[in-house]
Amino acid sequence: MVGDMDMVFRALADPTRRRLLDSLREEDGQTLGRLCGRLAMTRQSVTQHLGVLEDANLISVVRRGREKWHYLNPVPIHEVQQRWIASFEEPRLRDLAAIRRHAEETHMTATKPAYVYVTYIHATPERVWEALTDADLTGAYWGHQNISDWQPGSSWEHRRTDGSGIADGGGVVREAVPPKRLVITFGEAAGDDGPEVTTVTFLIEPHHEIVRLTVTHENLATDEDVQAISLGWPAVMANLKSLLETGKALPRAPWEMPAGL
Repeated sequence: MVGDMDMVFRALADPTRRRLLDSLREEDGQTLGRLCGRLAMTRQSVTQHLGVLEDANLISVVRRGREKWHYLNPVPIHEVQQRWIASFEEPRLRDLAAIRRHAEETHMTATKPAYVYVTYIHATPERVWEALTDADLTGAYWGHQNISDWQPGSSWEHRRTDGSGIADGGGVVREAVPPKRLVITFGEAAGDDGPEVTTVTFLIEPHHEIVRLTVTHENLATDEDVQAISLGWPAVMANLKSLLETGKALPRAPWEMPAGL
């Protein structure tokens, strides 16, 4: 029992392993690829940490076909609670927990809103990555060409396709892991990469023979901004999906049509 408990404490001592447990607590039952994508970590690193968690019995692994699915096992945590916490003063601990919960809720209400959009595309991850980063392809479905070398730290421009060279937006490439993950700031062309800038993350995940594309737009200033992009992102992604699956963008750009229609 003591040896098992030592393994649990050693496993929990690492912040990366705690992040993996938090990810499984939020979404129990994930593949290795899903965990890597959510935490932006390499497969080798995640595999090593999962091995430590499995040895400590903090997770259980189930093989389905060629993939392993990882599930949170709360039993060791419960044993820690029973041995080290339950014997202390429960009322005092409940009061402390309530104070902390109130502080966390207050902090959460102060965070800026975000927007998440998910679509499924009959294409390969490489083709979806190309559609997000190729100037000609973005011009075909977005109405603007996205121009950059797509290296972390480089700038990118959302440039008009009329030959004027005018950029109506842009930002900085924060992360680029082809063909899996692209993170960019989104705002004014050549804008500052500061704490107030909005950030867009494209997560490309194989899903059987198709691709799951998740677009997350974070650090939006107001709920009105969320409402605005809630119209924009679905329209752009619908045009992208049509281009990749049929070879043609939609006959009329969705953002050109009144919402009431």
